[in-house]
Amino acid sequence: MKADWIAVDWGTTNLRAWAMGADGGILAAAESADGMGKLERDGFEPALLRLVEPWLGVGVTDVIACGMVGSRQGWVEAAYGRVPVAPLGDGMTAAPVRDAQLRVSVLSGVAQDKPADVMRGEETQIAGFLAERPDFTGVIAMPGTHTKWVQILEGEIFHFATFMTGEMFALLSKHSVLRHSVDAAGSDEDAFRMAFEDAMARPERVAGMLFSLRAETLLQGLGPEAAGARLSGLLLGLELAAARPYWLGQDVVLMAEAPLLGLYQVALGTVGLVPEVSDPDGCVLAGLRAARLAALVGKGVT
Repeated sequence: MKADWIAVDWGTTNLRAWAMGADGGILAAAESADGMGKLERDGFEPALLRLVEPWLGVGVTDVIACGMVGSRQGWVEAAYGRVPVAPLGDGMTAAPVRDAQLRVSVLSGVAQDKPADVMRGEETQIAGFLAERPDFTGVIAMPGTHTKWVQILEGEIFHFATFMTGEMFALLSKHSVLRHSVDAAGSDEDAFRMAFEDAMARPERVAGMLFSLRAETLLQGLGPEAAGARLSGLLLGLELAAARPYWLGQDVVLMAEAPLLGLYQVALGTVGLVPEVSDPDGCVLAGLRAARLAALVGKGVT
């Protein structure tokens, strides 16, 4: 089975690829743990070939990739488009490929100067969303290790902010004194909501509230599930307090999967929002399809 072209989402921890037909349909899918964080620059091409070789045939197969593959530590550093900019507005950068069967193009990221911020991969998901909803004006929230709040105006990324909420949760729950108290998978909704409301009301006290989780474990028998849920609530409350200019009075699309989807729905519901939900995987594929179509149009192919 030969792919007409190959779509790739290459993150820090994982590599995902789809064999695509000429009509944009998915012929096959594959995934590996060969993320950007595990590879030296000369390791990207072999990692990709290991995954997609069954889809190659006679001639050259185009590959369109997004994500951290285009970072400074990636296969090739792809340029940033500066806001305000269309999600795919700065085009693609060719990766240095030795195998004559592949022609790899890496999508550009998006950068913002004030305050300084960057994204790689999320712009492709946004492009996919806007391909289906070109008239959308509002905010897209993209929870993850580094959560993005992105303001969309007239088909462009107008402004955005990144919050390290997911990474902070991982660090605090696994590498701080709270590791002795917290179940990172804690799912006590009442405890989550209470901590979220506390952090929203008094964000300047969150550092002290965090240590209270340890103290309550020692003195009052706070259980690990409740402590984990409260840790999530405190950090999410801190994030939404800072992101208030993005969500207050705005139409919000939540681009997330479980379990983060549920946590953000509860958090946003607490501040009176019922966000629209959009599937991240569907959006990244739609964005890669849009990039493929733009490349074909640029070459005069229809």
